[in-house]
Amino acid sequence: MYIGKAAQLSGTTVKSIRHYEDIGLLPAPQRRGAYRVYSEQSVELLMFIKCAQQLGFKLKEMQAILDQHRGQTLPWQVVSNAIARKKHAVMGQIDALQQVHAGLVEFEARFALGGPELDLACVQSLGYNN
Repeated sequence: MYIGKAAQLSGTTVKSIRHYEDIGLLPAPQRRGAYRVYSEQSVELLMFIKCAQQLGFKLKEMQAILDQHRGQTLPWQVVSNAIARKKHAVMGQIDALQQVHAGLVEFEARFALGGPELDLACVQSLGYNN
């Protein structure tokens, strides 16, 4: 199939496919004359890349994962390890955001009680003392 059909089936764009090829994320396809010809395996890889991006993986991270792929089946153990690391990082971000939220609630409560007077004790009680 040609690049337009591969883009349509994978939910990506022609521009993205060309970019993935340029950076080595997607192996160069076979050619039929001047046209790129993509296989089902290429479309599956494109769908994997798109899904991983939507879940927060950066292209550099995917390059490290797919470095061991190169036209063979996906290295699922490597993928699984990368997913576990990403989940751990996301949980860390969630924890940090929950702390920020709690600080905002406390900050709001202090303003509601006594107006906009802030002092060092207020800042320290919110846990933002550097």
